[in-house]
Amino acid sequence: MKNSIQQIKFNNKRKDSQFDLTTFNTIFSKKDLDHTLTDFQQIDFYMLIVVTGGTGKHTVDFTDYTLEQGTILSIRKDQIHKFFKNEVQGYVLLFTDTFLLHFFNEVEAIKSLQLFNELISSPKIQLNTTDFDTTQKLITEIKKEYYQIKDDHSMSVIGSLLHILFRKMYRIKSLDNAIFSEKKYLSSFIHLQQLVENQCFKTKKVSDYASQMNISSKTVNNITNAVIHKSAKQFIDTILITQIKRLLINTTFSIKEIAFQAGFEETTNLYKFFKKNTLLTPEVFRKLNQ
Repeated sequence: MKNSIQQIKFNNKRKDSQFDLTTFNTIFSKKDLDHTLTDFQQIDFYMLIVVTGGTGKHTVDFTDYTLEQGTILSIRKDQIHKFFKNEVQGYVLLFTDTFLLHFFNEVEAIKSLQLFNELISSPKIQLNTTDFDTTQKLITEIKKEYYQIKDDHSMSVIGSLLHILFRKMYRIKSLDNAIFSEKKYLSSFIHLQQLVENQCFKTKKVSDYASQMNISSKTVNNITNAVIHKSAKQFIDTILITQIKRLLINTTFSIKEIAFQAGFEETTNLYKFFKKNTLLTPEVFRKLNQ
């Protein structure tokens, strides 16, 4: 097995903090990193990229996003991403779910994490001039608290400033109809998402997930249609494709072995499924991402 997807854990030298703030310049100038920034990484924390200048790109779960002044890119825990050696300036904010739950109430934490769920809304926001100026001021205040003031109140203040930033991001996405805000189905959708991400190799049947949630298959379809405008089957396939891509990149397993591990009885069924959803064969995808 090859470890081309690096497993990155939250590691802040300030042991009292589940939050960190750095810049692109600082990240790329570090000599003591134990991983390669331009290779795929899977993170066990949340990451918010705020671009203040330059242009470039960043990959999140095998999708490339262009970066320019005013771009905000949100990456959730357990996602795959990688940096490029761009001509980009900006900030990278890192924090754990423990940080959010400590400084946000449960309802606000769930709402904030919606911003990082790529199945609910796009990871990318492009700010207009006014919103960009406001965001820069908020991050300047966070930076001041984190690096200069550093007293007993600083982390609470940072939590409050992040709360404001997330609310503004939420407003932008809501105005653009780019985020789901109906409370009726949201918690059920997140529960379903967790089940599918953990079990999609074991079962691909909508009825199996409906049974685990003690609801009907029709209700599962209502949930996915309401939140992401996809059928439950399309939703399961979306997650399954991502998990197969991770196996292709992260292991040296043969396609036959991957088909078996992903729950396909015949290798040809994996080929058909993968090509239908990506327009590529598994071998071509693997080669393009080596």
